[in-house]
Order: sequence, then structure tokens, then C-alpha cells
Amino acid sequence: MTLHSPQNDAPRPRVVIIGGGFGGLNAAQTLRDAPVDITLLDRTNHHLFQPLLYQAATATLASSDITAPIRGVLRRQKNVTVLMGEATGIDVARKAIQVKGLPELEYDYLIVAAGARHSYFGHPEWEALAPGLKSIDDALEIRRRFLTAFELAEESTDEEEQRSLMTFVIIGGGPTGVELAGIMIEIARQALREDFRRIDTAQTRIVLLEGGPHILPAFPEALSRKARKDLEEFGVEVRTKELVTRIEPDAVWVGEERIATRTVFWAAGNAASPLTKSLGAPLDKAGRVEVNADLSVPGHPEIFAIGDMALVLQRGKPVPGVAQGAIQGGQLAAENIRRSVAGQPRVPFRYFDKGNLATIGRDHGIADLRGLHLSGRLGWWLWLLVHILFLIGFRNRASVLLQWAISYLTYQRSSRLISHLDPKDGKISS
Repeated sequence: MTLHSPQNDAPRPRVVIIGGGFGGLNAAQTLRDAPVDITLLDRTNHHLFQPLLYQAATATLASSDITAPIRGVLRRQKNVTVLMGEATGIDVARKAIQVKGLPELEYDYLIVAAGARHSYFGHPEWEALAPGLKSIDDALEIRRRFLTAFELAEESTDEEEQRSLMTFVIIGGGPTGVELAGIMIEIARQALREDFRRIDTAQTRIVLLEGGPHILPAFPEALSRKARKDLEEFGVEVRTKELVTRIEPDAVWVGEERIATRTVFWAAGNAASPLTKSLGAPLDKAGRVEVNADLSVPGHPEIFAIGDMALVLQRGKPVPGVAQGAIQGGQLAAENIRRSVAGQPRVPFRYFDKGNLATIGRDHGIADLRGLHLSGRLGWWLWLLVHILFLIGFRNRASVLLQWAISYLTYQRSSRLISHLDPKDGKISS
């Protein structure tokens, strides 16, 4: 259905945005006063604050603390219609989007911001054994497996089985892997220690495997080394230049070495949404579209790809796939649509790097602020402040502040809920 402007009967340009993440949401908000009609399509009904997803996965925060309903966020923006549905393909010739279970969506301009999923480097069979962390469902599954492992260890009378159940392997030393490792060792050795009678959770083993020479490779080497030192002091076993060769239900293999474990988490690689294959444009190895300077898709100036779906080069280096890159990309794509509608020339994308932050664990964080390096408690407090400020909604900010205060003062986590065991045998699902 085409909406019409109240001022005249000429149809207004139709803008479709696929994805309600950082990029898609900011694109819609940037077009707030533009003479266009927007449809925002997302598989879920909520915007996810992904930088804190690992805290939902480790029972520190509830899912509701890091999500906001898309309709609620955009409720005052009258030129936006929100649809919950999954885009399955894009017909660039007909300017139409196929949506699972819904009629096609036609567009005059399209912003593709569907994000990325996990990449298992040619081993899709590993996904069932080593879940990644991209969605609320992923977080709940990781939380279930993490907490269930201790429950099963408590029930077991076999010491070797207990050790295996209390060994957790995290594959990938980027921010997600590092933050998971830091918070999991704290929960195991502090929050859970008095809760069990037959096991000592302080004996929990967390193994962080990274294929490259350093963890947190996007950070300067000095900060990377500091992060590794902090993790090792917490008790995490950090191993770099280690490539996983096999994952089994009861083990991870690094070359010929077998690490006995029942619980593996994946934080090693990403692949862009398969929607990029519908665009008929050059893709890189991660499936990202090699976009033009204005973020448009080559050969299709009416289509823009942003965030994790786009390969954008600045000074010969790719723009990192982080929230600030998606936000700036969404704003620039929307501005160029506004300019095109007004008959004005487009502007190229210029990424402004505001810096990188990562938390290593309690009172330990690192920050690279355009050459200014911070670590320790100062880096940690800065990380807390920035993430609170960027959360959407007062309720979320207040709730997260309260939960963090409780966790800091008591070491306790308020969301330690296990919804179910595997219905077949009561074991951890795999």
C-alpha cells in the first residue's frame, strides 16, 4: 500500500529498511522529517543492545534490560510503519522484497541492515555443539548450557566427568570471547561457590582459544597484553595461535590435543546475512557487499548496505563491524536518500572512530580513545558509563544500573534461570 502526502496527491518515495539494529534504527530516525514513507522490517519486534548481550548470556542482566520494542522507540515518528517478518530475498530488477509469510514489499529506496551471523569456517556442523552469541535466543541458550553444566556436575559422582562438565571452552579472542571468559570465571568462583555441596565451583576451568597471535586484535598490542594478563590473573587459561581442528560432544581438539569439555561457546567469526547474495554485487570472503563511497550497492544507487553487511574501506582499512560504524552508516545512508529525494548530490561516508572499549572483568577494562590508552579500574568505569549512556530508554538504564550495583556489591546474579534440560536424556543439548 502506498501512502500519500497530505499536501499533494503525488506518491511519496517508499523507503524500506531491513533490520532494526543500530544501523536500521538510526537510519529510520534520521529520516524523521523527510518527505518519504518508511517501512522497517525486522525478524523480531525489538531492538537489541548487542554490546551487553554477553551479560544476558551469563545471568547478570535480564533480556528485557537490553532490548526495546521497535514500535515503542518509533511510536512518535508518523512516517514509519514497523513490520515483523523475515526478508528471504531481494529482486533488484523489480525493486521488491520477498518476506516469509507476507506479501512482497516494493521500494524506491532500500537500506539493507540485516547484520551478520556466526561463521564456522566451513564446519557448519559445529554450530550445534558450539553456539554463538548474536541474538536473545543465543544468549538464553548459552546461559542454559553454562548453568546446567554445574547442575549436572553436582549430580555426578565421577570426578573425571565433573572436571569435564566444569571445563568451558570459548573459541575466539575478540571482545565477545574475552568478555564471556572474564565474567564466567567470576561467576563460577564467586557467585556460585556457596550454592553447591558436592562440587567446588572455584575449580572451574575457562579456556579461551584464539587463532591469532593476540586476543582483542583490534586494540593496540600493549592493551591486548594487559587484557591477557588480567584474564590470566582471574584464572582464565588464555591460549593464542591455537586453531580448533575438531569439536565433539565431549571434547574440543586443538591439533592432536584433546580438551575434555561438555560446553563450548563460539566467538570466532562472522558472516554477513545471506541477503547480500540477492544484490548481485561483489562480496568479500565474509559475504559483505563492497559498497560505493556513498554506501550504495554498485549498479544500484537506490540500494544501500550498512553495518556488518557492508565492506567499507577508509584509508585502505575496513571500517570495523561495531555499533558506532553501523550507527554512522545508517545516518549517512538516510542522509543520502534525503539528498536524492531533494535532487541534491550525495556525500561520501567518512567514519569517525570514537575509540574501542572492552571489559575484562570486575574492576578491569581497557580503552583506546584515539591514541589515549586507559586500563584497569578507570577503563572499566569508562566502559560502564558509555554503555549506560547508549542504552535506549530510562527504564533500561535504571534497571541495568541497579543490577550492576547489586552484582558489584554481592557478587550475585539475579537472572540465574534454567528453562529446561534436554527432553531426551536430561543432558545439555547439543
